[in-house]
Amino acid sequence: MSRPLRLFLCVLVLALLSCTSPDIYQDPSFNPPVRWGSHRVQPGESLYSIAWRYGRDFRELAAENDIAAPYKVYPDQLITLEDTGAWKPSSTVSSKPRAQQPVKKPPQRPVSIASNKKTQTAKPAITKHTGKAPALWRWPHAGPIIEGFSNAGYGSKGLDIAGKEGDPVVAAAAGEVVYAGSGLLGYGRLVIITHNEEFLSAYAHNSKILVAEGGTVKAGDPIAEMGSSGTNRVKLHFEVRKRGVPVDPMAYLPKR
Repeated sequence: MSRPLRLFLCVLVLALLSCTSPDIYQDPSFNPPVRWGSHRVQPGESLYSIAWRYGRDFRELAAENDIAAPYKVYPDQLITLEDTGAWKPSSTVSSKPRAQQPVKKPPQRPVSIASNKKTQTAKPAITKHTGKAPALWRWPHAGPIIEGFSNAGYGSKGLDIAGKEGDPVVAAAAGEVVYAGSGLLGYGRLVIITHNEEFLSAYAHNSKILVAEGGTVKAGDPIAEMGSSGTNRVKLHFEVRKRGVPVDPMAYLPKR
């Protein structure tokens, strides 16, 4: 490659980078449903964040890759993004473990006959896996909306809510934290919560994350502090997705 051509390509790349929107998730060419190729799992990723990145339902990817609940993935694991059409929204992923990855059963503890205390077992955060939206939603932050949801062109996939650095960000509904990190381009420090088998919510651009993956939250619990990570101003970008598809959060949040 000649020197003038290399120089031209460098200038072109810099020009493209300078034109890139700070909120890349608003770009229609970013985060479209991808149904071909594969993804190599990186440290810190979860099946939920991978599904979010490629605009897919996590159950669909689980079914295509024969991953059983609780949908654990591991660094360097190859996830196919192919869509064979085998999974339908009404279907469920088999709970049987993969043959090559047997599940180890925990050792059985002897039960004391003399003890009259009842054994207490932890209840899962999500007891009903239905397609219904959570009954109780609340605003993740009380600030004004600076950009609403739009399905057209470069419209936002959620709501942008203004606030101050360090303002509390709270869970919009009860559920389980399935992602807490900064591995998704354009979202900064991000928290994703699953509310049931079909609904998830996301909270982006935080300055600090207060929860860990696997933790359970109730509606209104603090999960992060507002910031400007991954964007050009302090704000909260809030998304709701149903079966992997962005939907308007205003359809679920209470009227102000």
